[in-house]
Amino acid sequence: MPTNPAFRLLLNDYRVKLVAAVAILSVLWACYRGSQVSYSNPQESTVNQWLIEVGTRDAEIQLTMRYRRENDRGFGSSNTGFRIPFEQLAGLSREQAMSATGNVVQFQLKRDAGTFNFEGWFKAGNGAGHFTFTPSSSFSSELNRQGLGKPTDKQLLSLAMHDVGFALISELRSQGFEPFKLEQLVTMGEHGVRLDYVQGLKALGYSLKSTDELVRMRDHGVTLNFIRELGSLGYTGLTAEELVRTRDHGVTPAFINEFLVAGYDKVTLDQWVTLRDHGVTARFVDELKTLGYARLPLDDLRQMRDHGVTGSFIQELKELGFDRIPIDQLIRVRDHGVTGSYIRKMKERGYDVSLDEYVRLRDSGTKEE
Repeated sequence: MPTNPAFRLLLNDYRVKLVAAVAILSVLWACYRGSQVSYSNPQESTVNQWLIEVGTRDAEIQLTMRYRRENDRGFGSSNTGFRIPFEQLAGLSREQAMSATGNVVQFQLKRDAGTFNFEGWFKAGNGAGHFTFTPSSSFSSELNRQGLGKPTDKQLLSLAMHDVGFALISELRSQGFEPFKLEQLVTMGEHGVRLDYVQGLKALGYSLKSTDELVRMRDHGVTLNFIRELGSLGYTGLTAEELVRTRDHGVTPAFINEFLVAGYDKVTLDQWVTLRDHGVTARFVDELKTLGYARLPLDDLRQMRDHGVTGSFIQELKELGFDRIPIDQLIRVRDHGVTGSYIRKMKERGYDVSLDEYVRLRDSGTKEE
């Protein structure tokens, strides 16, 4: 670590500036809370705040929007964060965002359902402030004309935040999805179903018909990358239900690949699910390998886990002189409660016998005490 006084001075100055920047952004969240937007119900208002992080060369930025709605029955709040191309923020330049001295800024994000108007402050790629939302009356009218229903201002805000617009509606209809209503569009947006997800599923050969099925897949973590990676391992043509079940049980492409790298052959997804459910992991396989049990059949691995035969259990027996024990005997010894601790106690009492004899002693009620 350099001890040069000039270096220490520079380091301290950097730390002070970093702490100051964090403090300023925190204050900004509080300072801009006075922005309230009245909607159609005079008893309701919202307090809206935004936070943006901009990298020097990032094509996309992270935008976080905090929304608090108050009425005579109480209040509700939510945070929504997503990445968008920088150029979608009309009126904000990268120079303004990256300024070392700081800038007061105003810019917009336009969506089919309405427009977000942002005001605030930027310094060195970090910005915060408040926003207002102007619902689109033409979008509302068109949804109603198409038979989807007339949205409330709150629904329009949700649709705009999650970028649910005409393009998604058209894509769903072109793919032959069952008739859907406004409430389903709002639900899809809130659960992360975007245009690229719907188009991506189609490109991967999926012809879904229910928006509920889309939401379920998204909720259960079935991403486009998850499907592609399974396909690269030879698991193609899977149904939506198979994908959800595989994901729910923690069978990821990485999980499967660890076994393939270890030299195991590919098995069915149901077999991988069974192994995962029974706690068979690549780490367990590695532990057994170091103990002299390499490339055991997958069914043996499952049975060992089911009966509590762990790496530490085998290691204990090995330290007591019992090495390279057959799998079925390991399982029998474990099932009968013969542990390393039990064997040590019996040895202290003069019982220096075989594993089978220790099992008989345990079964006959000979205790460690």
